[in-house]
Amino acid sequence: MILGVGSFAHSIGTALADAGANVSTYLTRNYGHFPPSLVGPTFSRNAFPSPVPLLKKNGIEVVIPQSIDWALQPWAEDLLQSGTGIFSPTREAMRIERERDFARKLCADFKIPFPQAHVASNQKAAEKILARHPRPFVIKNPLCSPTSPIHTILCETVEDTRAWLRHVNYAEGVFLQEYLGRAEVGHIALVSGGEIHSLVTNQEYKYAFNGNQGVVAGAPLGGLVERDPDDKYGLARKLIHPLLPWLRAAKFNGPLQVTAIKQGGKWNVIEYNIRIGVTSGPMILRMLKNPAEIVSRTAQNRKLDLQFDEKLNFGCSLTLAGYGYPFIQVRSPHLPLEVDGNFDCDVWWNEVARGADKKLVSTGHRIADVIALAPKLDAAIAKAYANIRKIRVVGSYYRTDIGKSLWPPGSV
Repeated sequence: MILGVGSFAHSIGTALADAGANVSTYLTRNYGHFPPSLVGPTFSRNAFPSPVPLLKKNGIEVVIPQSIDWALQPWAEDLLQSGTGIFSPTREAMRIERERDFARKLCADFKIPFPQAHVASNQKAAEKILARHPRPFVIKNPLCSPTSPIHTILCETVEDTRAWLRHVNYAEGVFLQEYLGRAEVGHIALVSGGEIHSLVTNQEYKYAFNGNQGVVAGAPLGGLVERDPDDKYGLARKLIHPLLPWLRAAKFNGPLQVTAIKQGGKWNVIEYNIRIGVTSGPMILRMLKNPAEIVSRTAQNRKLDLQFDEKLNFGCSLTLAGYGYPFIQVRSPHLPLEVDGNFDCDVWWNEVARGADKKLVSTGHRIADVIALAPKLDAAIAKAYANIRKIRVVGSYYRTDIGKSLWPPGSV
């Protein structure tokens, strides 16, 4: 059972269903309900205030959360006590993503490079930090959540930082992380049975517009993955493996992604995430020969034997953004969605529904994710673009430059 909505539930569900799993979705948000219904049964949180009674009734063996916020729900402890496998770290192990300063302290304890960072409770305290350390900072919420009062604000100068500190919401304080540039990349692994198993090195295109311009969007506008079980770029070796004693002590099992920036020839951790992710997750599952088995064994904290489709070395993900995105205050009516021809790669609907006439309509700001995999990166990118061009919604757009910057890892 997937705990989520939209293209996450559609893509993860389909990849697992294609591998032989019976898939259902517990709808955790008030949008994106149609796409998961294409894969299997869906259950509304209005009709079912807790997913836990559904687990035993429907013989659910594993749940896959879209967001770490499942742990804050009133039914979270019941889920933990149910015995159902959870494809996510739990309890203490979640702090590595949930609490940004905890991740900083972990890196300090295990001698992993991390940018200078500070926590402030209010504007006055934040401005004092800036006065003592006059440098640009990335402004983040101290606690990571989709509903955080502060979403990441990337400041490239001291003046940028000073201006934004006058306008952020200090309800939960502020986390100031030194800005180290744009040479950013990620690496995703599974931790299970007390061991770390590398999956892919990935890039997420987080800026809204071509040339990495505009604001950092709420979710990436595109992404690349490279199958990387041998840790080709050393990211896991330098930034994840040193954490192994803590991972074992915290009983960590599930996905673990590190995002890092290269400065002066050295990788620095920006953050850790404990979700498989809406951008890279579907590509990872398609690359694995036995994704349903791997998800199940990871959720049960068992030993893993990863086997990949040797022909699928690279993947490209493109997002079709809707009217007004990334400025989500701007809304549009439901708009006709037209498809010109057949797709020959994965297309995952997000904020899309079927109208009264049974035709598809876009209902929000993120319409679809188009994903292609291939032996070569150029081929994956070309196929993704060939397919996204088949979709038309008035006022929609997509980035046309995925792969032209920020790759290979360490590039800008």
